[in-house]
Amino acid sequence: MQIAFWKMHGASNDFILVDDRSLTFPATDRAWLAAIAARRTGIGAEGIILIQPSKQAHFRMRFFNPDGGEAEMCGNGARCVARLAHDLGIAPARMSFDTIAGRVGAEIIGEQVRLNMTDPKDWRMDRELTAAGQAIRYHFVNSGVPHVVVPVDSLDTVDVQALGSAIRYHKDFAPAGTNANFIHVTGNDSLRVRTYERGVEAETLACGTGIVACGLIAARLGLVRPPVKITAASGDVLEVACELSGDGARNVTLTGPAVHVFRGTLNHP
Repeated sequence: MQIAFWKMHGASNDFILVDDRSLTFPATDRAWLAAIAARRTGIGAEGIILIQPSKQAHFRMRFFNPDGGEAEMCGNGARCVARLAHDLGIAPARMSFDTIAGRVGAEIIGEQVRLNMTDPKDWRMDRELTAAGQAIRYHFVNSGVPHVVVPVDSLDTVDVQALGSAIRYHKDFAPAGTNANFIHVTGNDSLRVRTYERGVEAETLACGTGIVACGLIAARLGLVRPPVKITAASGDVLEVACELSGDGARNVTLTGPAVHVFRGTLNHP
């Protein structure tokens, strides 16, 4: 089977995208998905995204981590799939699409894409755990997928791999696990972030839902005021806007780039 694909990235978070409205993509072949996502022997990507039919929205987005496992949502990937769907004539400049996490709205704004995120949930503020032999003060929110946020004095000295992995697999987040984000506030409306991403099992250059989680947590803590400009490890700056409401937030948006890299053809045995 030959399958057309597009390679795209959002803030250096890169993806393989496929128009699967025919529902013929071999999504259950987890080993093959991992093989095409592999850096040295495949195309290389931090996720595989399918555009599939939806009865209520313009399309359905399915997202697979590079280990071949399906995840609920990906913010950077969602911007890329919105741009591709618009470029292919599948959706207008203002669109909606379904994900496991819920319905997402998107708008193409020049070179940028703005996402209307699902409402954040499962807030856990000011908690503590022990990971990698350290007592960690953390905050947690599900911004489409689960995220721990840890404010730190210096991002440059954080061992993201060791500490992020220990948090990701901590019993407090079993069985699904969590992503782990480390933030440093740089201004009244700005911060930097480094992220250990579940499924990638390593630090990633950018994580859209993680950036949203960091903006929401920092705003709720009073460390910044939204809209928040957040610099990812890639150096890209994304913007998170929201309305704080009681013990949560609503009308959450994520704005950032979505860039075409190349297109090609996959062969599935």
